[in-house]
Amino acid sequence: MKKTHIAVGVFALAALAGGGYGLWALGMNQGMEMMSAPIGAATEGGANGEVTSGGPGTGGQDPSTWNIPQGEAATRRHMESGIRAGDVDPETGLAVQYYHDPMVPGRKFDSPGKSPFMDMMLVPAYSGADSADNSSVKVSPRIQQNLGIRTAAVAMGMLAPEISASGSVQWNERERVVIQSRAMGYVEKLNVTATLDSVQQGQTLLTVYVPDWIAAQEEFLSLQKMKGENLQPLVDAARQRMLQVGMSNAQIRQVEQSGRTQPRVAIVAPRSGVITELMVREGMTVQPGMTLMEINGLSTVWVQAEVPEGQAVYVRPGVNVVAKAQAVPGRSFEGTVQAVLPQLNSNTRTVLARIVLKNPEQKLLPGMFVQTRFMDSSRPETLIVPSEAVIQTGRRAVVMLANEEGRFTPVEIKTGIEFDGKTEVLEGLQPGQEVVLSGQFLIDSEASLRGLEARLNTGEQP
Repeated sequence: MKKTHIAVGVFALAALAGGGYGLWALGMNQGMEMMSAPIGAATEGGANGEVTSGGPGTGGQDPSTWNIPQGEAATRRHMESGIRAGDVDPETGLAVQYYHDPMVPGRKFDSPGKSPFMDMMLVPAYSGADSADNSSVKVSPRIQQNLGIRTAAVAMGMLAPEISASGSVQWNERERVVIQSRAMGYVEKLNVTATLDSVQQGQTLLTVYVPDWIAAQEEFLSLQKMKGENLQPLVDAARQRMLQVGMSNAQIRQVEQSGRTQPRVAIVAPRSGVITELMVREGMTVQPGMTLMEINGLSTVWVQAEVPEGQAVYVRPGVNVVAKAQAVPGRSFEGTVQAVLPQLNSNTRTVLARIVLKNPEQKLLPGMFVQTRFMDSSRPETLIVPSEAVIQTGRRAVVMLANEEGRFTPVEIKTGIEFDGKTEVLEGLQPGQEVVLSGQFLIDSEASLRGLEARLNTGEQP
């Protein structure tokens, strides 16, 4: 029995040893393949170099096709010959740009030597070779087709965000008028007896008997009937006294033309609207300056719309607005933003926008709820790209710019507003350039592995 346990243990150890040797052999095989792959090749393209850093070929001996041992051999040769970054390699005829560790592509060195990161030599990067171009990534047509890479042109256009907000209808306070008494008197006739009654411009609202006017009018009429010289100054003085007791020029003309006293005054509506305040009744005594009633027009109304705090920047005076109310189905009301009120609701985090809506048929009434839609059609044209082309890294926005011969360059941009799947570009691109819409994340990952940094594009092609 003990011999059987020993045999099983020996068999298990032999199996583990065999498996470990197989894994070691596989790793060595893959390592040899990586060592023999071109230095400029990407992991996706493998040894065929289907995804490489961009740049034209040099013809003859292209260092971008070298594998790591060949690059290390060139570095050792440079150390013996005293070649540094900036010098021309006599074997390739190309200038050395820098030395780097292929495993840490972001670090560059001016002198040949051993890598401080790995147990290997640095390898040179040459000017004009594919592996030395640190501004773009090259993707073969087959890989582009497999990735389904799509591009779109950068175009000029106007990006006007449409913002929706709910609001309530209110009286337009700029259409409000106040009717006051100009003299002491008694209300003889009141034609409007309740608030919210509708009135028309020129309609008689009430009749007031003013006894103080009688004496001034009789004095004026008596002076007009007198005959003699130098009476005109007295007549003018009597007319001024009638003005002082509260009579209007129209009422004075009426007294002058009729030749009779006019102790009653008919107060008419200065505009059409609704009685919002009524402070008198028939038989009441009124005093000078006393408010009799208030009239508010309904040809236009205010809407206090609650705009979310984050969208308030797009709402400004003069922006066109279209509103709809459930109480008036099938109708749209047009208006404009009159003001953005300097007040923030801390509970709802909204800003109030005061809108003036046209209300020709007086269908909108104070207290109704409406749904508003802001449309700023006065914004200038700017560069626009599809939003799916923009890579947001948190600190900046990057797009992949498609160039000729399958090369792609990461470009940093400054973005503005975003709406309806489009993003406004404030800086970084030029009209007519092509940006990548799909697959840009894989290209960006490859660019990061190559140590390529997104630049702020100024219009020149790389």
